[in-house]
Amino acid sequence: MTMKSFALAALLLAFAGHAFAGHAFAGQAFASKASVEPIIIDHVTLIDGTGRAAKHDMAVVVDGGKFTMVVPSDLVRGLAARHRIDGTGKYLIPGLIDVHIHLDGFSRDKKDDKKWVVDRKAGLQALASYLYAGVTTVLDVGNIPQNILPLRADERAGKILAPHVFASGNLITYPGSHGSDIAVNVRSWPEAEAQLQAQLDSQHPDVIKITYDDEGWGSRPLIPILPKDLLQHIIQFYNEHGVRTTVHISGENRALEAIYSGVDTLAHTPIQGPLSEGFVKMAAAKQIPFATTMMIGDNYSRLREHPEYLDQPLYVATMDPKERARLKKLVADGGETALKNSKPLFQKSWRLWMKTQTPILQDNLRRIDEAGGVIATGTDGSNGAGEQRELELLAEAGIAPLEIVKIATFNGARFLGRQETMGSIEEGKLADAVLLSADPTRDIDNCKAIVMVMKAGAIIDESKLPLAGGPQPRRMP
Repeated sequence: MTMKSFALAALLLAFAGHAFAGHAFAGQAFASKASVEPIIIDHVTLIDGTGRAAKHDMAVVVDGGKFTMVVPSDLVRGLAARHRIDGTGKYLIPGLIDVHIHLDGFSRDKKDDKKWVVDRKAGLQALASYLYAGVTTVLDVGNIPQNILPLRADERAGKILAPHVFASGNLITYPGSHGSDIAVNVRSWPEAEAQLQAQLDSQHPDVIKITYDDEGWGSRPLIPILPKDLLQHIIQFYNEHGVRTTVHISGENRALEAIYSGVDTLAHTPIQGPLSEGFVKMAAAKQIPFATTMMIGDNYSRLREHPEYLDQPLYVATMDPKERARLKKLVADGGETALKNSKPLFQKSWRLWMKTQTPILQDNLRRIDEAGGVIATGTDGSNGAGEQRELELLAEAGIAPLEIVKIATFNGARFLGRQETMGSIEEGKLADAVLLSADPTRDIDNCKAIVMVMKAGAIIDESKLPLAGGPQPRRMP
């Protein structure tokens, strides 16, 4: 028997073993429990998300919701599959990950501003927008439990079409501090322990969000800040219960205090000014993942100066036509668009401040990445098109497209602490992938050239997504 024949025989035996393996996932369920047909994506150019160079003429075998083989196409020539996809001239990347969202679907009751109203339809539309844009995993880092938690449960039960949903539920902060209206507000330790235990028991956060920012920057007034010793107790409490932590900061000093308090990740990268060389080196040494969150600030001036972006296909498909028309009219009439329900002077100053600071944030991210630190895509938004804008902004910052794919996939899994099970196209990992018709390593905008989205081994039927822009045709026959 030749070495090639021996290798093929071994692969056939391995494939047979996978074909008869059970389809239930160990531990946390991520997708429908229904069995998924074995799939071979053949003759494809593979960009696996690890940062390694692209590999040509590869075959990726998917079974039981996972990647079971990643090999040269010649080695699967004799393998049978219920579904074989010809990847000739196409490019396969891991599913994109957004590690910082606040899912739409909740607002204040117009009759009683102390009460919240849930709009499940809006939440489902927002989740659908992520899948449509190639995002297969999201982390919601601050919401009202009655909005995000039922959707997370339904996603994991396979009842809705949605990306993998990870969530904090309520965030944690100090009374009057950033995000206190959707937070468990704590004042002191050990009195806060009972509040945290109640949040943990009732909401089961995947990653807990804490805000640690006294603001007083941009157009924001000074506000109370969580005491540092209380921050340390909160981090320790959740870590001792197996829950990772992320902290909202905006400046270098608060970021340093959070990191040396033991936080696992940062929900933003400092934006208030250029980072010191020492901070950049520390970020690389500690390998603390930072969320990028450029899109949210960039959009304030982008909408006013370039409202035509709303006519891009991703926005047309994922936004309500009436909302797109409203925003365009607001801009045409000379109105400000930064923040709703705020005074015009505040809106204008906030837009101008963000326009000035976003390039500084971009350079901070480039420097951290260049030094070997970990940055992961997060948008601070609620629409999948925003993730694609985040990729554009990373490219504008001077980061190479191959590295951006890693930032948007594998680094997102690192942020979640799940890099061993997801985030790259490697054998044994969760089969989340996006098939593209153009090379993203030449131009990151080619991540929009989506042919197919796969979540946990299932090919997404776009015609079934409840998109706000209306029904869209299925991409993959």
